[in-house]
Amino acid sequence: MTGKDRRFLFLQGPHGPFFDGLGRMLRATGAQVWRVGFNQGDRAFWSDAASYIPFTEPAEQWPDALCALIARLGITDIVLYGDTRPVHARAAEIARARGITLHVFEEGYLRPYWITYERGGSNGNSRLMEMSVRAMRKALENSDSDQPEAPARWGDMRHHVFYGAVYHAFVLLANRRYGGYRPHRALSVTREFRLYLRRLLLMPLHALERWRATQRVRLGGFPYHLALLQLEHDSSFQTHSPFSTMTEFLERVVEGFAEGAPGHHHLVFKAHPLEDGRTPVRREVRRLARLHGIADRVHFVRGGKLAGLLNHARSAVTVNSTAGQQVLWRGMPLKVFGTAVYAKPEFVSAQPLPEFFSQPARPDRRAYRDYRLFLLETSQIPGGFYSARGRRQLLRQVVDMMLAPEDPYDALRKGKAAPRQHLRVVQ
Repeated sequence: MTGKDRRFLFLQGPHGPFFDGLGRMLRATGAQVWRVGFNQGDRAFWSDAASYIPFTEPAEQWPDALCALIARLGITDIVLYGDTRPVHARAAEIARARGITLHVFEEGYLRPYWITYERGGSNGNSRLMEMSVRAMRKALENSDSDQPEAPARWGDMRHHVFYGAVYHAFVLLANRRYGGYRPHRALSVTREFRLYLRRLLLMPLHALERWRATQRVRLGGFPYHLALLQLEHDSSFQTHSPFSTMTEFLERVVEGFAEGAPGHHHLVFKAHPLEDGRTPVRREVRRLARLHGIADRVHFVRGGKLAGLLNHARSAVTVNSTAGQQVLWRGMPLKVFGTAVYAKPEFVSAQPLPEFFSQPARPDRRAYRDYRLFLLETSQIPGGFYSARGRRQLLRQVVDMMLAPEDPYDALRKGKAAPRQHLRVVQ
């Protein structure tokens, strides 16, 4: 498979060296590759100076600058990580209008041992949003793969946090050239760096705190329901949910639980593994529990592994966290509030929240197994962005998928999908 006559323009990627390695492999196929950098963190993780294009102008000039680059370089493909941050959202619009192939990477819908690769959009902008389980089953007639087991270990969280700290350090200390740069999140770069560094340093202490909180739940002997939290600044929460703040979601869940759950049931809030304290989630959980008179039945667990808590839970609620996939894989009732690729009527409860906590409806597990297999045969690729081993595994497959004429979903439907590698351990 050759990349001859393909001209790739990379925008912002996941923290770390993944995009650099991907660009080098695409060049090996005969393709031409350039990278637009918006800050010194982008520059630090791109090794080929000749193909690096700094964007140093105000953000308002980005659409015109991108159109000029596309015309001057003859760009055929745009590659980016996440499609909702402002510079990427505008690039996606331009790519669609001009018939340019848009390659979108994201954290795996079935993380941790897979990443997501789609064309045109991801999460709420994914083609999965308009696909029915029936259509997925039809496409799977062209596949004879077995269903891989669900993993329960993240794999490269420390690498993720480390590269995040390094990236923001470059932006904080060496970003003079990029006077027009504005982060896509509300916090300043200085605050972002401090939060990453603080989390990196406190990981051992947080692990002890997490273990103690988990043991209190696991050894408590009470039935419990899980609330799976997300990062308030995450694009899925901000762009594809009905809530503007995490507190709004917490209020809805605590109120619904207090109204509908049996008196001997408990509620466990499980924080996102990358929660860094910018939002006072634990404080808000405690305040709301006291307000509704259920402080002795509400618990908070900071990050960590989800499997141990899921194994004994009665149900789970979330906005649109990808962790919902682990809930469904276990056949547990799930209530979601936002837009999610897995929010199909066969899987997700439509009950009002008090009724859900009282008597949650179970998902159609057979339908979910087919849905999950469809993802593993299409947009979910084994590997990871942050660890060296994960990147090696990912690059073994993703370059061929990027060069293929069909996107992963059409390739399976047409019987042209490449053989997949379903590995259980990638670190």
